[in-house]
Amino acid sequence: MILLHQLLTAVAAGDDPGPFALIRREGAINLEVFTGEVRVVDRLADIALPAGGPGPRTLSLVPYRQIAERGFACVDDGTPLECLEIGGHGMVPLTDALAALPDEPVRTTGGGFDISDEEYAATVGRVLADEIGRGEGANFVIHRTYRATVEGAPLAAALAALRRLLVTERGAYWTFLVYTGERILVGASPERHVSVADGLVMMNPISGTFKHPGAVAEREELLRFLTDPKEIDELYMVLDEELKMMATVADHGGQVVGPYLKEMSHLAHTEYLLAGRGSLDVREVLRETMFAPTVTGSPMENACRVIARHERHGRRYYSGVLAMLGRDEAGRQTLDAPILIRTAEITPDGELRVSVGATLVRHSTAEGEVAETHTKAAGVLAALGLRPDVPVVAGEPVIRLADDPAVRDALAARNDRLARFWLEQRVPGATVLPALAGRRTLIVDGEDTFTGMLAHQLRALGLEVTLHNWHQAGPVDGYDLVLVGPGPGDPRRIDEPKMAAMRQVLAEQLAGGRPVLAVCLGHQLLSGLLGLPLHRRSAPYQGLQREIDLFGAVRRVGFYSTFTAVADADRVETGYGPVDVARDAADGAVHALRGSGFAGVQFHPESVLSYDGMRILADLITHLLPAVPASHAHR
Repeated sequence: MILLHQLLTAVAAGDDPGPFALIRREGAINLEVFTGEVRVVDRLADIALPAGGPGPRTLSLVPYRQIAERGFACVDDGTPLECLEIGGHGMVPLTDALAALPDEPVRTTGGGFDISDEEYAATVGRVLADEIGRGEGANFVIHRTYRATVEGAPLAAALAALRRLLVTERGAYWTFLVYTGERILVGASPERHVSVADGLVMMNPISGTFKHPGAVAEREELLRFLTDPKEIDELYMVLDEELKMMATVADHGGQVVGPYLKEMSHLAHTEYLLAGRGSLDVREVLRETMFAPTVTGSPMENACRVIARHERHGRRYYSGVLAMLGRDEAGRQTLDAPILIRTAEITPDGELRVSVGATLVRHSTAEGEVAETHTKAAGVLAALGLRPDVPVVAGEPVIRLADDPAVRDALAARNDRLARFWLEQRVPGATVLPALAGRRTLIVDGEDTFTGMLAHQLRALGLEVTLHNWHQAGPVDGYDLVLVGPGPGDPRRIDEPKMAAMRQVLAEQLAGGRPVLAVCLGHQLLSGLLGLPLHRRSAPYQGLQREIDLFGAVRRVGFYSTFTAVADADRVETGYGPVDVARDAADGAVHALRGSGFAGVQFHPESVLSYDGMRILADLITHLLPAVPASHAHR
């Protein structure tokens, strides 16, 4: 309590208390108090994490512009990577903290969004038509910012807003205030981005937004929300995208747990947890997971380009993370990092910003996404006196609709159609096929890290896997199988560098008679080389699950595509011999093809949407790689 008392006394006297942070973690009965010195660093790798006894070391404010470390596009607004290097740490019982924090109304002037509802709706329309509609990705998050000016002392106002969030907001992963001397961040973030403890990496994709006017959602309306196809698909898409990240930071990829209902004061979300064992430095975990698809889009690299094209200004800390790095009792690194959403940034002169975004998918409407930004801003704006508070009745227990049997059943039903590979505990070696064990495979990545998920599945079948980006030079003839993978873009633009490079890999494999498997974009390019016409779909197949006839077997698979090859027969003659085609009976869209030494699939067998994905991969690859005598196997 001493640290908190000292800080509050200095603020009340109009003095600068020095940098500090106040944090309540989800479910905690204490408010944590941190003090220290602030240092600005250039890279995540420069964040201090000294060895020593257990405890927190550094609290880092990671801005969106840090995405440039991954080589991804962004509008560089110069927002710094600030690090509070912790010198003091204490705990205060929450009841004592609430009694000590100022309970005064926050007064502001000049409030409003920097982009009007009409302008934001027009941007939504452009992204749906020009980006999702043209194959640039499955979903994108476009933000706007509510701006106002705080009257009086900004730090006192932020402390009052924190108290109100602690009282009125529920379900937050972190409720916090951070003061660096240059800025204040105060908010209640619902979403863990990534955490590492005892070698366990966890991520927490949240999507789908249900607005309710009171303290508790209305049951029947909530059940309708939980069965809304748009909301279900939106969560599946971010689940896939974060599984891609887990494929990089967890040694054997991520296991899916959930879904759950995240209930908050003004809204409810649906969420999954992803878990996997990892061995990377936690700063590298942060780097490889910049930033959550729930606040950017997918595929990630192209989502960053889309954001830069349509927002045309920096995001500051919105969609970045607040990252606590430390050590445990064994000296191992720890990490806990919520996403910086539902957060207000306040400057020393009182300038206030609250940034919010909506996830745009193929089902989106401009009106619905405009409304979603208002809903997401409501909690923190209410804490700042800019929106009505949700009424809180002292002593009344909070009704948790997540405990309702019908709600639990609706959530559990979402997993019935998903791939068991990602949902169930994986036993090492259980899925290895002897005929594939040790066979060497190269995956060519077309700027979609679905390839990381493919790599885990191929390794689970027993293959040795190497992953290269499309622009990496090097021979591809030293492998038993080359897999040309997915990526964004128009496959008809064969003069573009990526399309030309990936077509060349395919052409060389075909010409040499060497086994090749193509997925999504790779499949489209393979189809073009075989002479099949490529068409843009009238409606995108982004995040769409379908049952298809796959060479006589009914299979449930997930699509992320805007373009498709078309064939008018189930068997076609090509310059590389006859090709069997699995196609849509209604429009001739080619779902898959196979010939002598090659195969392609338009869908994503690695997606969580592909219930039969592992079986399909096993069948295709064993067809492409017949068993070899032991004397010829790789040593």
